[in-house]
Amino acid sequence: MHGLLFALLGGACLMLQNVTNARIGHDIGTWQAAALTQTTGFLVALAIALALGAGGWRAFKRVPPLYLSGGAMGALIVFSSVTAVQRVGVTLMVALLLIAQLGMTVLIDRNGWFGVAKQALRRPQILGLGLMIVGVLILQS
Repeated sequence: MHGLLFALLGGACLMLQNVTNARIGHDIGTWQAAALTQTTGFLVALAIALALGAGGWRAFKRVPPLYLSGGAMGALIVFSSVTAVQRVGVTLMVALLLIAQLGMTVLIDRNGWFGVAKQALRRPQILGLGLMIVGVLILQS
């Protein structure tokens, strides 16, 4: 149950962030919006981690460098989302974002990237992704 609530909260916050970032990007520039978002996100996450007494800071040394790139991808995510919202609107951006996310997860599952157990691509996954693509085509018309 907690996972469901956190997923819903995360999804709602992601969409609010996309819309507010698009507004910031319109006012001051897209990369500036990405920098501002990443900075405020870092400060809030750091404040929460310190307030909760989250330890394990020394464990950073054990994190493979490839995985540290996840935070850097955040800047590209913000830039891409801001640009997409400004050019195609929120609804189409979200639909395309979901297709890209599901497509990437299929590749990760299928190839076992990042230490994930390999899983075969099954017909329901292909059908679901295909239906989403059809949905985007309908949204564009």
